[in-house]
Order: sequence, then structure tokens, then C-alpha cells
Amino acid sequence: MRGRGDFVGTAMAVNLGKIGIWRGAPGLNPDLAVEVEKLGYGAIWIGGSPGAELRLAEDLLDATSTIAVATGIVNMWNSDAATVGASYKRIAARHPGRFLLGVGIGHPEATQIYQKPYEKIVSYLDELDEAGVPVEEMALAALGPKVLRLAAERTAGAHPYLTTPEHTRQARDILGDGVLLAPEQKVVFDTDPERARAVARPAIENPYLHLVNYVNNLKRLGWKDEDIADGGSDQLIDALGIHGDAKTVAEGVTAHLDAGADHVCVQVLSAGDDPLPGYRQLADILL
Repeated sequence: MRGRGDFVGTAMAVNLGKIGIWRGAPGLNPDLAVEVEKLGYGAIWIGGSPGAELRLAEDLLDATSTIAVATGIVNMWNSDAATVGASYKRIAARHPGRFLLGVGIGHPEATQIYQKPYEKIVSYLDELDEAGVPVEEMALAALGPKVLRLAAERTAGAHPYLTTPEHTRQARDILGDGVLLAPEQKVVFDTDPERARAVARPAIENPYLHLVNYVNNLKRLGWKDEDIADGGSDQLIDALGIHGDAKTVAEGVTAHLDAGADHVCVQVLSAGDDPLPGYRQLADILL
């Protein structure tokens, strides 16, 4: 088994840049990847639970020349580690230094065989080690302190989802320096709070406010039961789904960097299906 001590002082092999995009697999395609690369984003995170063959990651990399692609995340329960390892090797050979394998445990509601999650994470990382996936090209989905520490010990770092800059600050304290911290942040480009919440609330409530790992993490951050109930309080929705004009949204994203993140993957939420207008507005300010 390898750990962080094997590459102390070695930079992470994949350059993600400061800002990337996060989008569910069904909403990603090579044409979008080309446009996002032109805008100057550093990485595309494939959301959801991409299959073990990782064909979409390969397609996105084939269509582009510099942008990195990361999985956010491959689900350890659904994807055999040996198959994932072989897929990593195929992609890394074709696109060296541009693919980050993000893996995670998912949540207990998603599978009937979900048990002893920490032990599963450890054994899965062991299997990826055996399959030859370099530690510096892996990231681990992590929210709580125990898994954050494991991310620092066994991978390049952590990819927290559905968090706030306060969580980022706490995560950096736990991870220490020199460990990747790449949180996801949802944003809505709308200056009308009610309209913005109408877009953000469904994406946040279903399923995340009904999943124990996310709820527990929000409570660790100080949110109360009444904030989480009934679709989420306005204050919670505003924190998890930043809204406003481009300047306000950019400030919300930058807050994660100020709190210690190395990279922020931005998920644009909109009433329509096209995220590019939002990504263009953000790029004009941040990239």
C-alpha cells in the first residue's frame, strides 16, 4: 500500500487550474468541452457516477488539447476497481497529465449493500494501488474529518461536494498544506432572489437534503434542522447556490480560494439546459 509519504514534495501530476466546471454526465459532450477550454477553464468534472469504462472522460479529452478532465465521482460500490484501474491506464497513456480519477463512496441511500463505508474506501484505494493508478492522479470525495484525513494520506487530495467556504476553511486545516482541495460550488446567474432560489432549491433539495452524509455535514457546519427541512431555508439555499450578477457569483467562488481551496469546480444552474452563458460571464471576470 502506498501513501502520501511516497510523494511528499511532489506536485500533483494533473494541472486543474484555479477554476473548473462541474456538470452531470448527461449534460457533457465534446462540443461543450471545446467551448469551455476556449473560455480558459482548467478542468471539466464529470458529475454523477460515470461508469467504470470512463468512455466519456476519454471522449472529452480526445476533443480538447489542454483542459484536464476529472471524475466527480466514480462510485466505489458501482464500479469495479480493477476495471477502473484499466480504464485509467488507457486514458493516461493517451492523454498523460490531463486526467484526474476522482472516486468516492457515494451515500447509503443509493445502494442496499452500503455498509462499513470507511473500510470500503480503504480497500478500494488498495485495489487502485494494485491496479497501478498513481496516488498523485487520484482524488477522494470527502466531507467529514476522518475521510478528509484519508484523502490526504492516500490520494492527491479531496473533492468535497455541496459545501461552503466555511467547510473549505475547515477542510484545509485538516488536510494541511500541499494537499489538493477542490470543492464544488453551485451558482445561479440571476439577481432576483426568488427566481434564483426557484432554480437552486430543487437541485439542492433533491436529493441532497434527504441524504444522511450531506445532512450530517451541514449540521457540522452549524446549520439547524429547520434550515434543512421543507426544501431548505432561504439562507441555506443562498449559501449552497450562490446567486446574483456575475461579480457577486465570482466573489462567492473566490471565497473558496480565499478559504484555502486550490481549485473550485463551478456548477452553473439555470432554468434552461445551456450552462454556457453563465460560464462565459464567470470567465470574463475570473479567467
